[in-house]
Amino acid sequence: MTGADLSAAERFAAAKVRNRSRNLELFRADLRFDLDPFQFAACDALDQGRSVLVAAPTGAGKTIVAEFAIWLAMRQPTAKVFYTTPMKALSNQKYAELVEVYGESEVGLLTGDTNVNPRARVVVMTTEVLRNMIYADSDLLDDLAWVVLDEVHYLADRFRGAVWEEVILHLPTEVRLVSLSATVSNAEEFGDWLQAVRGDTDVIVSEDRPVPLEQHVLVGSKMVDLFDSSGAAATNRVNPELLRMVGGASRSERHGGGHRGGRGRGGYPDRRGPRTEKLHRERIAHMLDERMLLPAIFFVFSRAGCDQGVRNVLRSGLSLTTVPERNEIRETAEYHCRTLPDEDLAVLGYWEFLEGLERGVAAHHAGMLPAFKEVVENLFQRKLLKVVFATETLALGVNMPARTVVLEKLEKFNGEARVPITPGEYTQLTGRAGRRGIDVEGHSVIQWTDGLDPQAVASLASRRTYPLNSSFKPTYNMAVNLIDQFGRQRTREVLETSFAQFQADRSVVDLARKVRSQQESLEGYREAMQCHLGDFTEYSTLRRELSDLERTNVPGGREASHGARQERQAAITAVRRQMQRHPCHACPDREAHARWAERWWKLKRVNDKLLQQIRSRTGAVATTFDRVTDVLLQLGYLVDAGNGEATVAAGGRRLQRIYGDRDLLVAECLEAGVWKDLTPAQLAAMAATIIYQPRRDDAPGTEHALPRGAFRPALDETLTIWSRLDDIERDARLAGSVPPTPAMAVGMFRWASGSALDDVLRTLDLPAGDFVRWSKQVIDLLDQIRNAGDDDLAQTARRATDAVRRGIVAYAAV
Repeated sequence: MTGADLSAAERFAAAKVRNRSRNLELFRADLRFDLDPFQFAACDALDQGRSVLVAAPTGAGKTIVAEFAIWLAMRQPTAKVFYTTPMKALSNQKYAELVEVYGESEVGLLTGDTNVNPRARVVVMTTEVLRNMIYADSDLLDDLAWVVLDEVHYLADRFRGAVWEEVILHLPTEVRLVSLSATVSNAEEFGDWLQAVRGDTDVIVSEDRPVPLEQHVLVGSKMVDLFDSSGAAATNRVNPELLRMVGGASRSERHGGGHRGGRGRGGYPDRRGPRTEKLHRERIAHMLDERMLLPAIFFVFSRAGCDQGVRNVLRSGLSLTTVPERNEIRETAEYHCRTLPDEDLAVLGYWEFLEGLERGVAAHHAGMLPAFKEVVENLFQRKLLKVVFATETLALGVNMPARTVVLEKLEKFNGEARVPITPGEYTQLTGRAGRRGIDVEGHSVIQWTDGLDPQAVASLASRRTYPLNSSFKPTYNMAVNLIDQFGRQRTREVLETSFAQFQADRSVVDLARKVRSQQESLEGYREAMQCHLGDFTEYSTLRRELSDLERTNVPGGREASHGARQERQAAITAVRRQMQRHPCHACPDREAHARWAERWWKLKRVNDKLLQQIRSRTGAVATTFDRVTDVLLQLGYLVDAGNGEATVAAGGRRLQRIYGDRDLLVAECLEAGVWKDLTPAQLAAMAATIIYQPRRDDAPGTEHALPRGAFRPALDETLTIWSRLDDIERDARLAGSVPPTPAMAVGMFRWASGSALDDVLRTLDLPAGDFVRWSKQVIDLLDQIRNAGDDDLAQTARRATDAVRRGIVAYAAV
């Protein structure tokens, strides 16, 4: 239709859209590709000055929306953008990308241990850094126009998720948000909350993968499609060939019934089909290479398994690279690791690592040295690495798409038991398959193991979404910071607007609806059990009491004393007499009334449970805040100002500068001065004691060689303070905490005292990557102690920081 064919009203509307989207058209003109519908809708909303929540699959191109927000800000004289990510590696990667576009002068980076150009127009940071800025009322927030919350679905993380809610709740109202999320099943609910607390927010959801996913199952050495690909096949119907290969459908399934067998591994029904021999990792890699399905990521749910996968390939002699590629790989590895001390390279297994890289294979997991992980990420993005054995953290981390994703198992260890992976986890893992602009399609390969159920696998693979649930809970640091800003009553109101309470309130609405429906049924049952002779509710209560007495065993069973048995029999006789004397006992319709009464009692029990759930959920966040506040008042961090208000005391000022799970313990130790006599190396060891949380499979250094001198009495006092706080918290009906462990103290003391890396890693029995990660958390806590402690302790903390930040800990690539 031409412009001449349009009515005046249509021409006016079209001109209005063109005018409104002038910025967007200018932005599109510089792109090498056209925007997808969801990208256009989100950018159009930003152009109108609205916030957006964009939920789309991994690799769909959500970040173009964030880039448009940055583009808009840079067209204004002073507007700033903060780009937040959940991980330092992601922040480093995004910083490098933005520097390429806008130059080093316009882009900054803040990750806790890296501080580059913080007053730039565009600053990349971890979400915790932004939260801390807000509480500190930092002047860096001046002129802030946009905040990008990348991977905002981390809000569901039970350890760190609360930080995202704190940022969303407490950013200045004029700041607009660009929230980028993986595909979640309740994006509209999350968007409704953002609308309620932030104002104008558009929710844009796309469930279309930019690169279609072909899903396969590897049975022995044969790879078959998971789903029936015939045109007449029902949606997500299991491939009949796969069913034949693994033993076919059970008899009950063929007749439409459910599976009656036991449970197999991973929670799936045990099918007892023919046993299949699993193909070794190196043979799978070779097969994928022959089928042109590399590069591939093998997701292995253990660090040891990842390292073993690389060794398997090396032992097999398989090489997946050309001579020019090997030369380029070696140059890249040497460049990234150039700052590492030569004496540490052998300790870190550098030469074996390099041999794997040159063959086109590597591991990627949290136990690796950050420098090594950066090499792997760089080479994989440049298509020089062909196979990476990775833990699931890669699925949530840096941008490393592959042509193929291989899942060796559909179960993982969750810290307590082996459990099946969820549909959401499966979506995240397979989201890495298919490189936009390179692959026509991505491939996922599930390695068949005996005991799997094809129907259960198909169900897992066909469900694309998962719910986003809040993990928000008030902390001591949060409480003192918010009370200082808003006062106690206003803070309570603010916390009642959290997503946690929003979800709880919505669930309460559904529960209340059920209660109302059941109340009507209860009234009907009550009418049906009415007796003209008396109160049948009273009579039915006696009947239930008698029934309970007759079913209840006497304490001690057969060995019970004669007196106990007599006492029980007397109670039964007394209740039976009461029943027989009750007017309703003589009613000819007694048993009919009793049947209705039994229905009434059963439904009442269910209804009472629902009412209890409602009571526990209504105001749950504010109730926790009240308990936290009561503890702070009891310990003197807050002062009761009357009328339900409180003010922050001197100790509270210190607590405002301490973040983390043990914020109150650190504040109490500083208040009591228990660390004042420690040397820098001892203080580093104490910081390690506070922050360290052993993994189940860790075997950290023993405690018999704890630092001597002032450390041991300081540790005893610290543990005494923890015990006292734990009692206070439990009395206040708050969840207590596990005691601090000095398991890492010896190794950290030796490192801060100048010991060699080899000696320290042997003492701790920790992978180098874990040691670096914990060391950086030690540095972070030492910085907090320096800011919150007295002058002498601040000096000790500064020297301790310098002592820890050396060698591989000091390495930080940007």
